[in-house]
Amino acid sequence: MSYSVLVVDDEDLTLRTVSRGLRQEGFEVFTASSGEDALKVFAEEQPDLTLLDIVLPGIDGVEVLRRMKQANNAAIILMMSAYHMVDRAVEAMKLGAYDYLVKPFHLADLIATLQRATEMLALRVRVRDNVELARGRYDFGKVITLNEATRRMLEVARKAAESDHTTILLQGESGTGKSVFAKAIHYASPRAAMPLLELNCAALPDTLLESELFGFEPGAFTDARRRKEGLLERAHGGTLFLDEIATMSASVQAKLLRVLEESSFMRLGGTHPIKVNVRLIAATNADLKDLVARGIFREDLYYRLNVVPLFLPPLRERKEDIVPLALDLMQHFNRELKKRFTGFTPGAAQLLQNYPWPGNIRELKNVIERTMILVPEGDMDAAALPEEIRDYIRTSARDRVGESSSDLNVSPNGRPLITLRELEDDYIQEVLVATANNKTQAARILGIHPTSLLRKLKKEQ
Repeated sequence: MSYSVLVVDDEDLTLRTVSRGLRQEGFEVFTASSGEDALKVFAEEQPDLTLLDIVLPGIDGVEVLRRMKQANNAAIILMMSAYHMVDRAVEAMKLGAYDYLVKPFHLADLIATLQRATEMLALRVRVRDNVELARGRYDFGKVITLNEATRRMLEVARKAAESDHTTILLQGESGTGKSVFAKAIHYASPRAAMPLLELNCAALPDTLLESELFGFEPGAFTDARRRKEGLLERAHGGTLFLDEIATMSASVQAKLLRVLEESSFMRLGGTHPIKVNVRLIAATNADLKDLVARGIFREDLYYRLNVVPLFLPPLRERKEDIVPLALDLMQHFNRELKKRFTGFTPGAAQLLQNYPWPGNIRELKNVIERTMILVPEGDMDAAALPEEIRDYIRTSARDRVGESSSDLNVSPNGRPLITLRELEDDYIQEVLVATANNKTQAARILGIHPTSLLRKLKKEQ
């Protein structure tokens, strides 16, 4: 890959010599002989690297550096200085210069320094590519829902993501997708290019949880032989996602409260506070209000966490989303397992929609994957689904043997059982309403070709 370099120097000989050497090494070279010209070329050409002399006519190199970093804080700028100007070079380093070279220098030393800088550029490209990939994967627009409450929650989540520092509390049963939402919030935020670190508080005992969060100094405890940075330090500038926060002990809760109040903490065994800039997203499947009332969870920490509360409803409360989610998972596993499933029969769709899904989306995902591994390709029918799903309606009916026979013709959610054709027709109409009659989008949600949808709609008429 060819990189561009802006060389800024008021000495014509240096400018020509350095430019010729860099071109021979494959760099694209722009030049400027004053601070004003340098800023103009920098804005117009946006070079990958800048080689900037400290002593320039008009605006000096340090001020040019300051303005370049204001325009693009990620810019990689190398300073050039005479030996007696080293103090100014050090000042430039504090302002964000990548490195400095003392004149006169060998061209080989310059090339070596630029090569190190291009490695950083390549790393930034990879990081940027990874961020774009993650943004695509965890985009809010890819959340499949026809449920009005879930749609409202998505809007709040989008707005919360745009706020750089706001603490967010995700609440919902296990398997509702809290971790996925935390990622979506991070990658939709201004912190997307910075670290996203996750910690399950329930997975570690108190002592390990504390050291993982805050880090430690040598000698803080028996096995602490060297300094360790905690997740709070490593997440600086980014997001820290703490799952199962209700399991956190009182002592760790107190330390976390200080982080939220003061944006600082001390490592275990440390004596100096460390400032951090971290957005915290916490998640729990417990009722934190109840834990506060019982004295298990700190009330002041609860209110610090509960700035933007987001409740992820269980799947049994968003039945209209079950089949679209199942179809999306089927498409996902078609790619992953190299299968060619085409959808669900109406009978299978009815069973999926009536089952209460105690494990929520996680359970649905496991069922779809397991079934696709075990049964033939094509439309997945009711007989292919696991026994607990097939037997759910019959079990529910047997539980109500004392009721009138007419009551046994209703599903577990109280609605009359309907024919498979009626179920399919009703479901198609629900999807069309939700997509404002956009048949292409409706067909995608239904998991069928648009032509098949049009054919089905004609049959209804």
